[in-house]
Amino acid sequence: MTTAPLKVWVNNTPLELPGQATLADAVAQFGIRPPFAAAVNLRFVPNTRYPQTPLSEGDRVDLIGPVTGG
Repeated sequence: MTTAPLKVWVNNTPLELPGQATLADAVAQFGIRPPFAAAVNLRFVPNTRYPQTPLSEGDRVDLIGPVTGG
């Protein structure tokens, strides 16, 4: 059984993923390279939990890289 694709927002950019996608799928498709932190709907997700974090239609994913400077 296939599931319908779902649309999420990654850093305010729409991204279409296969149904039953995880945060790890979104990170891979978005193409960000470490180091970064991730949050789904403003909730921080540890990188060890990306593969177990399911996404739903309309979720907002924030991928935030470190900021350097003083």
